[in-house]
Amino acid sequence: MEAIAGELARLRAEREELDSRIRLLESQLDATPPASALPAGEGDVGTAGARGGTAACPIRRGNGFTPTDMIHRYSRHLLLPDFGVEGQRKLSQSSILVVGAGGLGSPVALYLAACGVGCLGIVDGDDVELNNLHRQIIHKEAYVGQSKVKSAADACREINSSIKVVEHRHTLKPFNALEIVTKYDIVVDATDNLPTRYMISDCCVLLNKPLISGAALGLEGQLTVYHHNGSPCYRCLFPNPPPVAACQRCSDSGVLGVVPGVIGCLQALEAIKVATDVGEPLSGRMLLFDALSARIRIVKIRGSSSVCMVCGENSVFTQEEFQKFDYETFTQSPMSDKSAPSLDLLPESARVTCKDYKRLIDNGESHILLDVRPTHHFQIASVSQSLNIPLSVLEEKLHMLEISLKETMDASTLNKLPSIYVICRRGNDSQIAVQLLREKGFLSAKDIIGGLQSWAQDVDPDFPVY
Repeated sequence: MEAIAGELARLRAEREELDSRIRLLESQLDATPPASALPAGEGDVGTAGARGGTAACPIRRGNGFTPTDMIHRYSRHLLLPDFGVEGQRKLSQSSILVVGAGGLGSPVALYLAACGVGCLGIVDGDDVELNNLHRQIIHKEAYVGQSKVKSAADACREINSSIKVVEHRHTLKPFNALEIVTKYDIVVDATDNLPTRYMISDCCVLLNKPLISGAALGLEGQLTVYHHNGSPCYRCLFPNPPPVAACQRCSDSGVLGVVPGVIGCLQALEAIKVATDVGEPLSGRMLLFDALSARIRIVKIRGSSSVCMVCGENSVFTQEEFQKFDYETFTQSPMSDKSAPSLDLLPESARVTCKDYKRLIDNGESHILLDVRPTHHFQIASVSQSLNIPLSVLEEKLHMLEISLKETMDASTLNKLPSIYVICRRGNDSQIAVQLLREKGFLSAKDIIGGLQSWAQDVDPDFPVY
């Protein structure tokens, strides 16, 4: 009986403590005046500069939600002993910027909105495309062709109209990054290119903001928290950018839709942990995810580098230098895959346009069309009567080309070697292939400028672009 009485006393004490915490939360909600809704859209960059909000981005309690409503909405959070009222309060007073509204940014933004972050900023300069939808789950078909930020912000407001969502409908660049990032407590890097990763990290160091950084490509992903609790910045780990050939994007190599979803969910979790001081963030550690084997590994990474040019002890990297720094030149890669540079390796005499090649077909000229894309690309779509020998194995399989040339010449009424026209996806690999072929004696080889993308644009609008 004494044990039962003791247990009852303990439970009553816990209930009284919980009731007290709920009353505290109610009083805090009542004491917070409703904020006027700021207009969202281009130029709306007001955000919270410190947890608790500022006049630029006040924490909104709009649409008639009462304190009782808010407790009911977040009741499953409040029931968690390790999170509870205090964790929810801190989250509701925090401001988080999500850079990128794509595969990673979609789950990040949705979960931060649903969980009740006080102010959610979303920055992205792109529009929604049909090939985004398999992984960028925040967007709907109806938004194809519209701003990603508008689409993402509307989705977040539909989930939780009590939070403030700020739209930044432009690409984050050195000239505007400081102004935007300075108004948020935490930054989530949900981008997919190297120069932007360096830029966001440098900006967060200069403004002393924690950075939740994730990446997903193919069937793998990774995640860490930079510049927080002694953890390194991105430059500490990678003072020099990797070779261009090692920097792939999902637009080149592909990505299984659920993989950025997994990493994005984990980024949202880390952002919430940092915002609320709950748990142990991935500071000084990196999570590695392998989708095929369903394995997650966490490895320790080295601490901040004392000689880092941005966060090191003797760093002289200033905000003025940051705004002038050319990240694309530094990494030798573009911030947008839409501005990916085209190679220029061949003289004009070794190249033809897609329209020129179409006229050649229409005239019935005997020739070989060599497609040097990887085999799995060739299986997606190809031009009729093309021969597929991937660039990676072209040199060792030249005999296949020789056989095809002989067969074509035998079938032709003309007693001359047929010309070779080389095509790829975008017109870069085909130039490399033509260089190789000419060096090996195939002097009639010519590049088709712009590859299959130009073919779809200039010749056959029904040809699938991927």
